[in-house]
Amino acid sequence: MDRQARAAIAVRNPRYKWIALSNTTLGVLIATINSSILLIALPDIFRGVRIDPLAPGNTSLLLWLIMGYLVVTAVLVVSFGRLGDMYGRVRMYNAGFAVFTVFSILLSVTWLHGTAGALWLIVMRILQGVGGALLMANSTAIITDAFPVEQRGLALGLNQVAGIAGSFIGLVLGGLLGPVEWHTVFLVSVPIGVFGTVWAYWKLHDTGVRNPARLDWWGNLTFAVGLIAVLVGITYGIQPYAGHTMGWTNPFVLAMLIGGVVVLGVFCVIETKVPDPMFRLRLFRIRAFTAGNLASLLASLGRGGLQFILIIWLQGIWLPRHGYSFESTPLWAGIYMLPVTVGFLVAGPLSGWLSDRFGARPFATGGMAIAAVSFLWLLLLPVNFAYWQFALALLLNGLGMGLFASPNRAGIMNALPPHRRGVGAGISTTFQNSAMVLSIGIFFSLMITGIARDLPSTLTNGLVAQGVPASSAGALGALPPVAVLFASLLGYNPLGTLLDPSVLHQLPQSRVDVLTGREFFPDLISGPFATGLTVAFGFAIAACLVAGVASWLRGGKYVAEEPVRDGSGTEAPSAAR
Repeated sequence: MDRQARAAIAVRNPRYKWIALSNTTLGVLIATINSSILLIALPDIFRGVRIDPLAPGNTSLLLWLIMGYLVVTAVLVVSFGRLGDMYGRVRMYNAGFAVFTVFSILLSVTWLHGTAGALWLIVMRILQGVGGALLMANSTAIITDAFPVEQRGLALGLNQVAGIAGSFIGLVLGGLLGPVEWHTVFLVSVPIGVFGTVWAYWKLHDTGVRNPARLDWWGNLTFAVGLIAVLVGITYGIQPYAGHTMGWTNPFVLAMLIGGVVVLGVFCVIETKVPDPMFRLRLFRIRAFTAGNLASLLASLGRGGLQFILIIWLQGIWLPRHGYSFESTPLWAGIYMLPVTVGFLVAGPLSGWLSDRFGARPFATGGMAIAAVSFLWLLLLPVNFAYWQFALALLLNGLGMGLFASPNRAGIMNALPPHRRGVGAGISTTFQNSAMVLSIGIFFSLMITGIARDLPSTLTNGLVAQGVPASSAGALGALPPVAVLFASLLGYNPLGTLLDPSVLHQLPQSRVDVLTGREFFPDLISGPFATGLTVAFGFAIAACLVAGVASWLRGGKYVAEEPVRDGSGTEAPSAAR
């Protein structure tokens, strides 16, 4: 029996939809785990390639290793969704699993050191992101094709929750594997990738409506150039420039941001002129699609930077003050953030199931209101909080985001005509992934703005009080705040890393013990850090509230016309519901 005959039999089996859900959820899970697995493992990775990420000139390597994967997935998902509509979503998805696996292998065998090693990792991560983009662009459309309308919310909810939970699971996984052997951070994806590739090739079959068309080369080119320019500008905007704490006045950053926006404007004009556009602007005439994507963008802005802020809060202040060594804080930061994942896992499937019956609006809107309350709770906590209060706030945040994510994604996909599901899913994922990169720039900028006023004087005065020469204390106080944030993010002993060793050698051992101990630095920066937290969480609250309003404006339950198969196998449109 040939593959086509097996496919016809397989898709009629009632169990096929659950096979499709299981495989695509595995694909999305491994793709999103890899979006965050490096955050906690970065210190071990940089030690492994023998490079100091805080040395002048190396900050860009650090940022691109973190953000390169996110940038490429944000840029490519729409194009890959469009290719799925044209040539088959399962075909593109299968290719994604294979590409992802190949570059996971190449990452795990890294042998280079120094700058060459870091560049190898960055390039391989970007190419691994190509596979991740193929997986994320087509998984949602495959599920939507496989499930009937009345079960779609539950199915998409499980898939969406697995994807979002994966970004938090990656933190713990990276923290566990990195100290053992840093290559295993990449190697762990290989057996899952091989299994998923074989399973997808053997069991998944295209059941959606194909839409043969010509590839929109100019649209793809201008979209990629414009979005990459904007995201690159954001990446370099949080780095210091010419004596300023950030680089937003850097001519290169301004050129990237302004030029990127102009090119994206040209892209929008092109998409209204070509016969087969990659980015179907007409889809935004669908109220439920537009409102759902706007809500998703704002929710991702609020959630995206949260990981970085909480990691810095835990690693730089709270964990050292509670007896954890700086070297052990990356792993424990991931563990202490698990309540967010628990909230996602509880609320996501339940809200997806309920949205099948009652529509997306009440649950998605309510989820954003709950998320805003959780950010307010975090804002009101003291810097040296009681953990049970922090854990409950994170649990509430996970419940709110889980309550929002599943119905919102189901509402977006239900609003799409069947032959536009691939490109529509790609557009939705682009909004979400771009917001993750944008949120990093926004949250870091807000944090730096918040702490820049008080941190230099606080650091200088505190160091002088411990016997550090005024010149050395002033030099450290004049360091860009981003250096302090990155040191905390990497789990380094900040003063042991940033203060010149020759200065420490001149001080009595008792003073050295105080300066490099677990109490001094966290106590020193708690005040300025609290100011930065207020600004950052204030932005997150506003983003969630506006997302809630956008979600409410989607209207009641709406499902686009579905093709109905008659006895001969041909399709005819059914009425929208």
